[in-house]
Amino acid sequence: MTDDTQTSSRPPALLSELFDHQLITTMRHAVTRLAARAGLAGQRLDDFVLAVNEMMTNAVRHAGGSGVLILWCQDETLQCEVVDKGPGIPSERIDGQPLPPPFALNGRGLWLAHRLCDSVTIKTGPRGTTVRLAIGLAC
Repeated sequence: MTDDTQTSSRPPALLSELFDHQLITTMRHAVTRLAARAGLAGQRLDDFVLAVNEMMTNAVRHAGGSGVLILWCQDETLQCEVVDKGPGIPSERIDGQPLPPPFALNGRGLWLAHRLCDSVTIKTGPRGTTVRLAIGLAC
């Protein structure tokens, strides 16, 4: 999960909230508003918000039903961490490859995130997962 040095060197959060299935829509709207205010627009904005939404959905569906979302700007990049306390992500899912079969009911979240964001960093283990999404902008 996130270590203290990352947290202490991080600029102030634009958003830092707990979420569950009832708050995903509210959080998605907040991320959209704050990402636009930070300078994302058009398809890049839509892509980032979709990736964030997928990571929140993964936390709810696969990691105990809730998580924490933290959004901030640093080094001309908009960054978002989704943190959960689930059992961890299986190693074969970490890189987001390959695309699940067309009729699969799940398995596209990380695949999408890897394609929609400039970088995706995952720290996972039996005590939880932190997924960091980043997309470039002028903060």
